[in-house]
Amino acid sequence: MTAPVARLDLRAYACPLTWVKTRIALERLPVGGRLELWLREGEPVESVPRSAEEDGHRVLSVEAIPGEPPGAYRVLVEKGAAPAAALP
Repeated sequence: MTAPVARLDLRAYACPLTWVKTRIALERLPVGGRLELWLREGEPVESVPRSAEEDGHRVLSVEAIPGEPPGAYRVLVEKGAAPAAALP
């Protein structure tokens, strides 16, 4: 597996701030770049991957973080290409 280009620990944040910070980090990566996110269980780990896919990115994995307290998840996202401009 290719190592992530960037890592964000967002366990201290609630939605929608988790997605806002994720989106900003993804904007800074090249297409195909990988971002590793650390999220809490519940809404963050459910909504951030869904939002990433809706924006055209690829969620490669969602898994519990070994050695961390229960409820901590690692999400690996690969940046997709920018969506094509809408036609008039």
